[in-house]
Amino acid sequence: MRQCGAGAWRGRAERGQMSLLVIGFAVILLALVAVVVDASQVVLLRRTLASVADGAALTAAQSLAEQPLYSGQARSSLPRDPAAARAAALDYGASVDSAARVVEVAVRADAVTVVVAAQADLPLVGQVTEAFAGTTVTARATARSPIG
Repeated sequence: MRQCGAGAWRGRAERGQMSLLVIGFAVILLALVAVVVDASQVVLLRRTLASVADGAALTAAQSLAEQPLYSGQARSSLPRDPAAARAAALDYGASVDSAARVVEVAVRADAVTVVVAAQADLPLVGQVTEAFAGTTVTARATARSPIG
């Protein structure tokens, strides 16, 4: 004699539940991997942009106005030629990395600030959704050239 109790029906009704659970965890794991890969891509791009911004700011800070410098008018900081500083920062940004573009160059008496930006290419999440297709990453650097 076979028993047809509640236990026999429960075994048949729960068949396949484990594979559904494994598939669910696999989807979650793949989503986490995609987010980590894309976040790493953004961090690496940010570091590259910071390096380009540093170089552009240092190059722009070295663009000196010769007349005030050699006439003895320089007091607490080296005099800069704003047009030459902007041109130097733009030239440096164009020569180093084609993905980065110099967005802003601010020339003050004591410092030069450069802002660099680039579009982030998100390889995994960008394929799934268009919401992150236009993600822009920026970096800002300031270079000073005080006297003394």
